[in-house]
Amino acid sequence: MKQLVIAIDGYSSCGKSTTAKAVAAALHYAYVDTGAMYRAVTLYLLEHHISFEDLAGVEQALHTLQISFRRNRRTGRNEVFLDGANREDDIRQMVISNSVSEVSVIPMVRHAMVAQQQRMGRKRGVVMDGRDIGTTVFPDAEVKVFMTADVVVRAERRQVELAQNGEQVALDDIIENLRKRDHLDSTRTESPLRRAADAVLLDTTHLVIEEQVDFVLERVSAALFTPQA
Repeated sequence: MKQLVIAIDGYSSCGKSTTAKAVAAALHYAYVDTGAMYRAVTLYLLEHHISFEDLAGVEQALHTLQISFRRNRRTGRNEVFLDGANREDDIRQMVISNSVSEVSVIPMVRHAMVAQQQRMGRKRGVVMDGRDIGTTVFPDAEVKVFMTADVVVRAERRQVELAQNGEQVALDDIIENLRKRDHLDSTRTESPLRRAADAVLLDTTHLVIEEQVDFVLERVSAALFTPQA
């Protein structure tokens, strides 16, 4: 059976990563959380006190840092390693969420991450979620889904996720953060967040994860078994 590239794009806290991981598991595909890669870069810059405006420093950091994914056999999670250390929980902190969009608009950061993502998906048989997978990273992806949801619902989901990691953040602060990130992601010059012309829209406001996964898998089945013209 042919191997596909499945691109799941959309706004923060719509369920992209959870859905993408479940789809990858169902298909026995590789899974790549591209947003985690930008979070890892953000964490590195903050910890090494490199200003986002110091382009020479950012460029040197991109040549130095190493990002990889490893599956945790105990939890089943696909976790992010930065320079050999597990930083999965660290990159999910609110301080990273407050800065990641500023880092992701830097052209050299996007170029470096897109190149790495394209290498990861070169053999196909991969599910990637992010902001520009179907438009920039893999515009030829056989399945493209663009996810959205009401911002309050998204903030509530994010609040639960943060609480699970030991962070208590006011809902209004999360809503403000999401709206800021939406604006920065959608208006940046380099690979802005937008729905690809051939992407199917999935509004997850009133859907549970199982329904979201089924929605994507139905599109995968159609792509696999529909004869090519």
